[in-house]
Amino acid sequence: MTRSITLDRVRNIGIMAHIDAGKTTCSERILFYAGKIHKVGEVHDGAAVMDWMEQEQERGITITSAATSLTWRDHQISLIDTPGHVDFTVEVERSLRVLDGAIALFCAVGGVEPQSETVWRQSEKYNVPKLAFINKMDRTGADFFSVLGQIQKELGANAIPVVIPIGSEENFRGIIDLVTMKAVMYQEDNQWGKNFVEEDIPAELQEEAQTWRTHLLEKCAEQDEVLLDKFLEEGDLSEDETRKVLRKATIAREVVPVFCGSAFKNKGVQRLLDGVVAYLPSPLDIPPVICAEEKEANQRPPSDDAPFSAMAFKIMSDKHMGKLTFIRIYSGKLEQGAAVYNSTRDKRQRIGRILRMHAIKQEALDVAYTGDIVGIVGLSDTRTGDTLCNEDEPIHLMPIEFPSPVVSISIAPESKAENEKLSEALYKLAEEDPTFTVNYDQETSETIISGMGELHLDIIVDRLRREFKVKAEVGRPEVAYRETLTTQVDGEGKYVKQSGGRGQYGHVKVRLIPRDPGQGFSFINSVVGGRIPSNFIPSVERGFVKAMLAGPYAGYPVVDVAVELYDGTYHDVDSSDVAFQEAARLAFKNLFMKANPELLEPIMSVEVVTPEDFMGAVTGSIAQRRGRIEKMESKGNAKIIEGMVPLSEMFGYANHLRTLTQGRAAFTMQFEHYEAVPFSLAEEIVKKRKEQNKVR
Repeated sequence: MTRSITLDRVRNIGIMAHIDAGKTTCSERILFYAGKIHKVGEVHDGAAVMDWMEQEQERGITITSAATSLTWRDHQISLIDTPGHVDFTVEVERSLRVLDGAIALFCAVGGVEPQSETVWRQSEKYNVPKLAFINKMDRTGADFFSVLGQIQKELGANAIPVVIPIGSEENFRGIIDLVTMKAVMYQEDNQWGKNFVEEDIPAELQEEAQTWRTHLLEKCAEQDEVLLDKFLEEGDLSEDETRKVLRKATIAREVVPVFCGSAFKNKGVQRLLDGVVAYLPSPLDIPPVICAEEKEANQRPPSDDAPFSAMAFKIMSDKHMGKLTFIRIYSGKLEQGAAVYNSTRDKRQRIGRILRMHAIKQEALDVAYTGDIVGIVGLSDTRTGDTLCNEDEPIHLMPIEFPSPVVSISIAPESKAENEKLSEALYKLAEEDPTFTVNYDQETSETIISGMGELHLDIIVDRLRREFKVKAEVGRPEVAYRETLTTQVDGEGKYVKQSGGRGQYGHVKVRLIPRDPGQGFSFINSVVGGRIPSNFIPSVERGFVKAMLAGPYAGYPVVDVAVELYDGTYHDVDSSDVAFQEAARLAFKNLFMKANPELLEPIMSVEVVTPEDFMGAVTGSIAQRRGRIEKMESKGNAKIIEGMVPLSEMFGYANHLRTLTQGRAAFTMQFEHYEAVPFSLAEEIVKKRKEQNKVR
């Protein structure tokens, strides 16, 4: 079989933005204009196609990235609508890893908001070319040129308008296309924006349009010497020349074309789709994917004839089909029933069904080709970030990096009968979401679930009850504290056990050395002269690693420590791996408390956007939570307060802030780093932890 649309006409894009900038509304309009749906669903009615989860429909937010496919101007577009809430940043991360281009959405009133910067940074990490769409031009306070300036200044982007608005707020009635130099006028009763009129630019806007047209051409000409010479000689470029150089510069990430409109009022979205086709890359415009191991110069060109390679970037549990794995095919083609090799896990698997996704609806395919984003049924042993390929020509693609969870709660089934159901449900949810982890605390005999924030865990628990019908009780969120040491200490650990027959003997002399924050664990082997046989050295390291999982100070993991093994003794008969692991554990336990241990807590970067009237109350609320203000600035009518606050002080802050500001302020936070807990508080935390352990 051959593909129906050539690879140069394929676009894989995502929509990314701060929460409530209008991503899902924009996605709905795109689907409507492409003929994929015949009635527009609104987010506020809980009827948006791309927000298919019950929790999304109730809360009016996007929680999980939804994939769909559509056709526009004979181009196949795979579209992923990503969440804007920082708790679900994993969805943005894994989507950007496999996409070729993105639409960065900005609210014409809010401009560049906190999560806008986060998702922009994520897209830059993966070298994703972007278009910008300034949405909500009909809202009171909308200012296209102010937001354009923010994109340029705060994101450091070379943002170039390819359209400018005609009017704003309630007077927003159309756009001027600077490439064609035509006005696109919309009527209020315009049948969902399908009917618009292209006409000459109104006389009163000619001068402004020409100014921005010249700006566009100058920026384009800077990217191409031949066109620069032509522009300097003739003062103009043709439409084709403008589009060609703008496409080249966008793909090279030298420029970001800027569009505008109002998705809710059905204005400007078709021009945005035209921009996706005209300026964002096809898989042919992206460099070939390469092997993650530097020693292999293995790469895969984007071609149906090349060996098969793909990345699994998302796992979803479907109540009808079971486990559904989303993959992006980078090279080759994939047929239903084919055998594939998971090079990440060294597993052979067989493809069940191949599905082209439309939110939660599917279209069955016999074959998927290079550039396709599809759902696969049957990959039971595949996880997020795994590489799939031909076993005869294996490749291991660069994996996806995920942030560590920072908030934990305990969870327990209401009855013993629910225990197995709970375990199975938690396993499935952890498979879906790499930032959701499940651990069993041996000391407290508790199941601990961890995530990116309170909302993240709230959604997880809600899904447990609704989707998996599990009755569970949850405890208060626990902070992921860490332990470290502040002073270098020397000492030894000796493990001797004799109980008839062969005994156990291990003896180590070690030095514990504090490391700078964020440097992690380091093991230094300084043993000379065979004082400890080389085959036991890894056992010593393993012993320390295990001992650091629960520190002697309060039972939290130990970080940022170097262990130097410099001496020891062994017994020809009684020494063993187990004995040296135990000797290392004893050494660590004996020495750690002599090294002035310190408790560390996660510090969150918090940004509050508030009306000026509440600025004093907001800064006071941050100070009361042991926070420190880092920066304050104005943006339009709002004040932005940035600070660093311990995570332990941020529980319940959303409700507190709403009460404090009559619901008019909003905040976002994300993990920044670990810092030492003040001594008096640390002692209190350690005491409480030990009391809890006694009770349990």
